[in-house]
Amino acid sequence: MNVLIINAGSSSLKYQLIDMRDESVLAKGQVERIGIPGTLLVQKANGKVLTGEDYTANHVGAIKAVMAALTDPEYGAVQSMAEIDAVGHRVVHGGENFKASVLICEDVMEAIRENIPLAPLHNPANIMGIEACQAVMPGVPMVAVFDTAFHQTMPERAYLYALPYDYYTRLKIRRYGFHGTSHRFVSALAPAMLGKPVEETKLVVCHLGNGASLSAVKGGESIDTTMGMTPLEGLVMGTRSGDLDPAIIGHIMAQEKMKVREVMDVLNKDSGVLGLSGLTSDMRDITDAADDEGNLAAARALEVYDYRARKYIGAYAAAMGGLDAIVFTAGVGENNWQARKRIVEGLQFLGVKMEHSKNFRGAVGDISTPDSTVKILVIPTNEELAIARDTMKVVKNL
Repeated sequence: MNVLIINAGSSSLKYQLIDMRDESVLAKGQVERIGIPGTLLVQKANGKVLTGEDYTANHVGAIKAVMAALTDPEYGAVQSMAEIDAVGHRVVHGGENFKASVLICEDVMEAIRENIPLAPLHNPANIMGIEACQAVMPGVPMVAVFDTAFHQTMPERAYLYALPYDYYTRLKIRRYGFHGTSHRFVSALAPAMLGKPVEETKLVVCHLGNGASLSAVKGGESIDTTMGMTPLEGLVMGTRSGDLDPAIIGHIMAQEKMKVREVMDVLNKDSGVLGLSGLTSDMRDITDAADDEGNLAAARALEVYDYRARKYIGAYAAAMGGLDAIVFTAGVGENNWQARKRIVEGLQFLGVKMEHSKNFRGAVGDISTPDSTVKILVIPTNEELAIARDTMKVVKNL
């Protein structure tokens, strides 16, 4: 079975084609600047790179361009669209409607539309991607895989905010969490590395990228996570502020004569390590500036970033009544050895001990000392493969 993975944004579209017989990637690519002159498609397949630039007015045009690239006689991965058996779509917000991946039908589409107020930037783009594929690939089964689904096992005490309860029942204001596909993927691999049954494991999963979140995974289920109703809450991120006193929003509005949307743009796009450092949102550049150049602003940003992550690890160990492993994943978690080192420093009281000779760029597996009672694991995430596996599981009995 060949499964096409679609991750649609408002003006971009990323894709992979995976052969599920051996889970090999046949092709991967992206289309940028959809609806904007100068649309660019870049695809890698069979060791060859295909680049095409043209004006693609909408997502339907983008999907047609993807199909043409995948079936290109010289640069493609398959001979015809008939070789694509199913499509898996990343959908950011499933609200309380979905606890697992589902076959897309009109009822599912309506539920995704109903959750647009919870993800106004993401769900409309995801819908456009689904509808474009349906238009170009009629009859091909499609599956929705939700970023929020894994965290639907959180207990009420973890997902409720201390607001009038009517806001939850009427407006659905609660903690939902994101990056769920990644958290689920790596937390499923950790028990075997620990030599323990999944139901006995207590993990803190650190998905650290430009967007970042931690989750407390007990017995294979998410019981808490740092992102909230939106991806803005929780850790310090590349450009997002993470946790802050909500009264700050009103104060900024009054002092700077700004509207709510303008303040939210600052919190989402101009804050995090970018805002603290005044330099960049890229953790590699921030780390180099702090370590190699002695930049005090960069060092300050890293100190706040690390402290927030370390604080949540301790909190989640308390929430689970213990801890078996800290799992690092995603771009920063997998590749920035300095960040891993800094974050676990000070956690020795929990029994966390890092083997520094194992903690290098690109390290994979157990990087803790033999006598560390809490293991430190680096597990590469693969959200596309997780989506493909879910898609195959849903459609195989159709």
